[in-house]
Formats: sequence, C-alpha cells, structure tokens
Amino acid sequence: MPNLIIFKKKLKKYNKTIHIPGDKSLSIRWVLFSSLANGVSHAKNLLLSEDVLAAIKAIKKLGIRAKLNKKTCKVYGKGIDGYKFKRNIIINAENSGTLGRLILGLLINTPIPVKLIGDKSLSRRDFKRVSDPLSKFGAKFQLTKGKYLPLKIYGSTNIKPFKYLENKGSAQCKSSVIFAGLKTEGKTLIKAKKSRDHTELLCKHLGLPVKVKKNKNYDFIEVKKAKKIKPLNYKIPSDISSGAFFIVLTTLADNSKLLIKNVNINSSRIGVITILKKMGANIKFKNKRNYKGEAIADIIVNSSKQLKAINCSSKLNSQAIDEFLIIFLVAAKSRGISYFKDIGELNQKESPRLEWGSKILNKMGIKTITTDSSIKIFGNPNLKIKKNIVINEYLKDHRVFMTSVIAALTFGGTWNIHDKDSIKTSFPNFLKIINELVK
Repeated sequence: MPNLIIFKKKLKKYNKTIHIPGDKSLSIRWVLFSSLANGVSHAKNLLLSEDVLAAIKAIKKLGIRAKLNKKTCKVYGKGIDGYKFKRNIIINAENSGTLGRLILGLLINTPIPVKLIGDKSLSRRDFKRVSDPLSKFGAKFQLTKGKYLPLKIYGSTNIKPFKYLENKGSAQCKSSVIFAGLKTEGKTLIKAKKSRDHTELLCKHLGLPVKVKKNKNYDFIEVKKAKKIKPLNYKIPSDISSGAFFIVLTTLADNSKLLIKNVNINSSRIGVITILKKMGANIKFKNKRNYKGEAIADIIVNSSKQLKAINCSSKLNSQAIDEFLIIFLVAAKSRGISYFKDIGELNQKESPRLEWGSKILNKMGIKTITTDSSIKIFGNPNLKIKKNIVINEYLKDHRVFMTSVIAALTFGGTWNIHDKDSIKTSFPNFLKIINELVK
C-alpha cells in the first residue's frame, strides 16, 4: 500500500541541524493580505503545502494574479476592494480551516454570491462560529445543516460595524472579523480571548488602522476601514508547530541534540515550549531577533532523561492548541499523572484530536481518562513497546500521522501508519527530514 509507512526500529542518537518549512499560519495570511495590497508582494520560504496552495488558488478565483516557483511567490494585489469575478465561482478550502474561515471575512462585501467547499474533514467542522459574527456586518449565509460546508456567502454592499465577543480562543474567527472590519466603514470592536496574534502583527507592520489593547485574559481590538494596503515583502519564518515534532523527538530520544534554524517564536505560539520545559525538557533559544513584528530564534534541544508530569494550566491552551497531541507523548514518558483541561477545542480540528490522542496512547499501553474537554495521562518512564500498532481511519489528520511517527521512533514496536499523504496539508517534507535524522 503506497500510502502506508511502517516503522520497526527506534531512532538512534543524533546531533543534527535542520531547517523547517515556512510557517503555515503566516503563509496563508501573507497570501490573503497580498491579495488586498496595491501592487506586487514577494514571499520567500512560503510553505508549499496543500493548504497554502489552496489559498493561492482561492485568490486567483477572485481575480488576483499570482506566480509561484520553488523559491519565491508573487501576488499582484488590486487593492482592498479589488476582487473581480463572475458568477458561480467555487472556492475550495480543501483541508484548511484557516483559509476557509479567514477568506469569508474578505467576502462580506462582494455583490456576487460565492460558494465555499472543503474536503471531508473540513466539511465536518463548525463554520457557524464564523458565519454568525460575519452576518452581523450584513452578509448572509446558507450553510449545510445550518453549520457546515458547503456554504454560500452573500455579501452586502451596505456592511456595518458591530461589537464582537470571541470567547473560544479562536484566532481564525477573530482574524476573519478583523479582515471584515478592514473593509467596513466605522469602528469594528472585538473583545477576543487570548489566541494567536499573527493577523494583528501583520496589520501593525503594514500600518493598517487596527489598535490592540491587551489585558490578562482578553485582547480589545479596534478596526477601521483600510484605504490602501502596501505590498508585503516577506521571508516566512519557520513553523514552530512543525518544529514541535522534532523538539519532542529529540526530547524523548537517547543522548541526542538538535538545532532548528530561524523559527517563529511568537509569544502566542510557544505554549508548547513553556509546557515542555515545565515537564523537564532541555530547550533553549539562540539568536533571538525581531522580524517585521514577529519574534524569531534558533532552537537548541537536548535529550531529557527525567521528565515529570504536569497539571497544565488552561491559560496555556491557546498557545499550544496545535501541539497537544505531541505533548501527550511527553506525558506518556513522564513520571506521574499529567492533566490537561479545557481542551475541547481540540475536537474542532481536522479530526477529533483529543479522542485520537487518547487512542494513540491507549494503543501504546498508556492508561488515560478522558472527558469531552480533558485528559489524564498516566505516565510510564520505562515504557518500551514490542507489539504491532496500526494507525488508520483518523480523517487523514496530518498531526495524527506525524505524532504517530514520533511515537514509533521513540517508543519502539512495529507501527503501521496509514495515509502518509496527509502531511501534504502542512509539512510535505516531514518524512524527508525524518530520514535525514535516521541516517
């Protein structure tokens, strides 16, 4: 079976330097911002994954020209209201929740209806959580079963601002409303639970009329209509969410060391680092610097022999929402019982990840107790797997696949992991880097 990969041996010790592809969240946002710019935007190190390619196809459907090669991408923006297209267009977000939700914010004032579709996994995710606030601007929606894709958005030529409370910690919903606010006369006011702030930082870098005030638990964001957006020339930093797999691999490996170059360490994204260090992981930042509003650094990881359980604060959840599956593997090898709570948002991802995290651990021989929003993991520092494990039927979730690979290489046993093509969503060369470490 060509889409199946089998692992039979633990990874041996290594001392390597690796380069991770461009950040997926920033890559998609660069495409969307560039489509609104007045002029040509250039990007280097753009992530060439299915999600990002879907974003490029989407803006082309909206009348925006783009040129892509292996090293650079150019987007020829036509301004904040520059989308021009004929009736009956269909935008396929494929597997990307980021693209599907953010682009709706850019379509609130398009006079021609647009149909949004996605793959099987995306079509099971809740889009009502973003259509509800966008409808307050004046746009109208037709959703499948009132909640799902496919959907149609009917933009309004008379959009008006409103006050939006985002209390789930969803950067996607927040960003969609920010994009909509940039197209709306007046003040759009957002009270948003802490989440990733890439959209806000890019707005600041571009000098857009977006003000942010932060307090302990919420950000207060004021958005006004953007008159003109300057081109965005950007070298995309490496993705911490992708790097997290190799950080955990090295943490759990024997006598190993790893250097990951030029990684985005945005404070809203490094919950995984904070959590792992609390559990005893040996992780350091080197060459910290600022790049167009984003914090960048090289990351040094050394193997950790003594890992301890964690009662993880829910305050860290939004900063680590994409990395919990891989964090669970560290908990599996830690001494004691780890507890992660208020993480029901995991089940709103490409697959029900909380459920799948528990399944993987149980297959490994690790006891868990799960609810709809929490998991207790009973760690076993001496765990050595000698049985056969099969991972399949997980809605082709790229993070389930990659987590399973890391588990196979660190705990032993024979692993039959299906749907390796799922990595094309976010990290196409994941297995290539794995092979570099195996040599």
